[in-house]
Amino acid sequence: MKTLYLLLACLVTGIAGASAQQAIIGAWKSEANGVNKVLLITPGYFSITAYQDKNFLVTFGGTWKPAGEGSVDVKIEFNTDEKSQVGQETTAPVEVSNGRLITADGGGKTEWTRIDDGNGPLAGNWRITGREQDGKMNTFTPSARKTIKLLTGTRFQWIAINTDTGEFFGTGGGSYTFENGSYTEKIDFFSRDSSRVGASLTFKGSVNGGNWDHSGLSSKGAPIHEVWSKENL
Repeated sequence: MKTLYLLLACLVTGIAGASAQQAIIGAWKSEANGVNKVLLITPGYFSITAYQDKNFLVTFGGTWKPAGEGSVDVKIEFNTDEKSQVGQETTAPVEVSNGRLITADGGGKTEWTRIDDGNGPLAGNWRITGREQDGKMNTFTPSARKTIKLLTGTRFQWIAINTDTGEFFGTGGGSYTFENGSYTEKIDFFSRDSSRVGASLTFKGSVNGGNWDHSGLSSKGAPIHEVWSKENL
């Protein structure tokens, strides 16, 4: 996974405009030689992650937007393999063929199978804007250093990065459910500590306008209370 275009660019062209945008939004998966790859596409943002068993391998992603007939503009915001690619931009053709995404990779092709269509009450792009400490909710001023969370209909990934320096601080992701004010994550990959893969964490959650109030115990067992704000890209 050494190139900017490895999994997202060089897709087979053919779908245009709003139809293309809706057709590719959601969660996708691919597996080869024991390596699992997950592609999350939310309105305006994407991430691609590879992991094998409990071992995190690589992740990269950033912003995207329709760029005309059958293509999207992409800007990389993080890449654990090649930090120097942060900030780079490209235009990539896109298409869904027979219900699958097909990508070019070193002369071959990868087929992505859809996991979900990106619909759900929490689906979208979120950025942490508040965290309780010593009984007080501290708010964060927007900056290049940020923690974001992408959610499709059933999948999630959080990423801590600095878009100015290209630094990457950590990521984790997997599947989730959100029902009756209860938000539960099952961890499939965790860059900081593979021993937590397979764990399920349940939090109280409520959405008020563009804010998601999130409280419970972290993967270390420490109490957390956070506010995440929705970003419209």
